Amino acid sequence: MLIQVVHSHPLADSYNHALFQTIVETLKRRHEVIATDLYRAAMTEAERRSYYQGSYTEGAVARLIADLRRIDGIIFCFPHWSFSMPAMLKGYFDRVWAPGTAFTHDLKGGRIRPLLTNIRTFGVVTSYGSPWWLTRIVMQDPGRKVLFRALKPMCGAGVRSFYLAHYDMDRSTPASRAAFVERVRTRIAEV
Repeated sequence: MLIQVVHSHPLADSYNHALFQTIVETLKRRHEVIATDLYRAAMTEAERRSYYQGSYTEGAVARLIADLRRIDGIIFCFPHWSFSMPAMLKGYFDRVWAPGTAFTHDLKGGRIRPLLTNIRTFGVVTSYGSPWWLTRIVMQDPGRKVLFRALKPMCGAGVRSFYLAHYDMDRSTPASRAAFVERVRTRIAEV
């Protein structure tokens, strides 16, 4: 399988980057991997103006779109900041998972048809500063909802998925972080 790992964190010495490296190294034992570190992306004015104009201006992200169209699986690795994904990752979705690439959009009827039916695995490895109960119960886990209700459906029916989260990073310990890295390694080895 060809699997893309999309990472979004500005610091190469961060715990999140260590998770990214763990995912890539574990996948490479059995799969071909495209390791994508997004942190320098930005949407241009021309791209946004062309979004629903029949032909999305995709020149600046053509390589990312080509990768998305040929992969068999995708895994996102990022921290949640203020209960949401980093702006860089949101920019990736706005630019790359666009009309004509991730979906077709019937503007009159509001229907969306998925186009990424090549993707058979959709995974997320993430962290939150807050404890699980605040994220899941109080805040209703907005980040997970966006990923699994808006983006995963672009992959079509039958896509396998997983979601691994390290909660309470603000009070994490070396032991809790090491245990989560091992949980990630074990789950990724099953892909």
